[in-house]
Amino acid sequence: MCVCQTMEVGKYGKNASRAGERGVLLEPFIHQVGGHSSMMRYDDHTVCKPLISREQRFYESLPPEMKEFTPEYKGVVSVCFEGDSDGYINLVAYPYVESEVLEQDDMPERDQPRRKHSRRSLHRSSSVGEHKEERLGLAGDNPESSIQETKSPKVELHIHSDVPFQMLDGNSGLSSEKISYNPWSLRCHKQQLSRMRSESKDRKLYKFLLLENVVHHFRFPCVLDLKMGTRQHGDDASEEKAARQMKKCEQSTSATLGVRVCGMQVYQLDTGHYLCRNKYYGRGLSIEGFRNALYQYLHNGLELRKDLFEPILAKLRSLKAVLERQASYRFYSSSLLIIYDGKDNRAGMFMERRAEMRLKRVDTSLPESLQDDTSTEPSPSALPKVDVRMIDFAHSTFKGFRDDPTVHDGPDMGYVFGLESLINIMEQMREENQ
Repeated sequence: MCVCQTMEVGKYGKNASRAGERGVLLEPFIHQVGGHSSMMRYDDHTVCKPLISREQRFYESLPPEMKEFTPEYKGVVSVCFEGDSDGYINLVAYPYVESEVLEQDDMPERDQPRRKHSRRSLHRSSSVGEHKEERLGLAGDNPESSIQETKSPKVELHIHSDVPFQMLDGNSGLSSEKISYNPWSLRCHKQQLSRMRSESKDRKLYKFLLLENVVHHFRFPCVLDLKMGTRQHGDDASEEKAARQMKKCEQSTSATLGVRVCGMQVYQLDTGHYLCRNKYYGRGLSIEGFRNALYQYLHNGLELRKDLFEPILAKLRSLKAVLERQASYRFYSSSLLIIYDGKDNRAGMFMERRAEMRLKRVDTSLPESLQDDTSTEPSPSALPKVDVRMIDFAHSTFKGFRDDPTVHDGPDMGYVFGLESLINIMEQMREENQ
């Protein structure tokens, strides 16, 4: 599929640099909180990820009623490495044309031996004097290495968030360093480059999928990534991989709730930064731990965002009804994103009016009736904007899809069970915090 028209949204001249006038330089998507593949920023409204043909075909064949709950599919681009005089290599996207392009399906396994290459860069900043670059080291290919290992001063990043991120460690303590990107996004990108640089000797083109940036409507996007369902391995998984995935499910809330935390970032009004969690935190949670994680995601550092319950629950119930009508569909290893704005108008109004109330209570010259006034609370009808989106369909299937040999009966009840658990927990939380 040629996406020359889609590519018109790219910033050719401004971002092209050494890549040529029609290339779009790619950088990590700074709000990626989970997942395996690296999400790349294409432009303000679009992200891209390494193309897996099954996922592409699934997006192309989505039932119309599911499109409200999935990112918009925007086509395909060709991505290649282009070197500069300093020995760095930029990732550059071009309009897709029929040629020899390496898809994610064809990439070598992560645990195969690596060939040595020069250090690689996402974007070489053209304004070093104006920006403080964030840097990522590509030394070391172990995918289980710690996030701290990605901070050695090797690679320059130009685009970053004005709001710092702070990673919560496994002991629920805060890391001492605040950075201007979600650390998981660069972790995934490091691993992705390690896989891409182990391609066949002369193959340098890759197919990437263009998708809607589902957080572009939000100024301070709070994102919860949930792995849905009681089963994560696809029908085509090897016995070894199926066993690994089943063990992860059995040892986490995937088995007991049909859902587990895969990543999180939540904006804190009291400190002005994002708190982050990753998938390793989510794997170790009990049912009560999952509830606490959900509570933390809905807490802005000052108070629980009780105004979020109804709009999120409405979205979840609507999605559940849609999926119950999709007979034979299975969404193995798919994730669900829940998104809200950490500093929307309603949150700002709460803060301002709470401050006003505090002033009234300490001003003894005011009548007692005004000091205790609660009429300044915002109207409950002013519901905040939230979004719920299904992502990651590399292992999804349905009757007649790509001649898959296994045909399933009825809706994906493992996924539906996860939605029911999520709805029940949120309803209980709402009742407990009325």
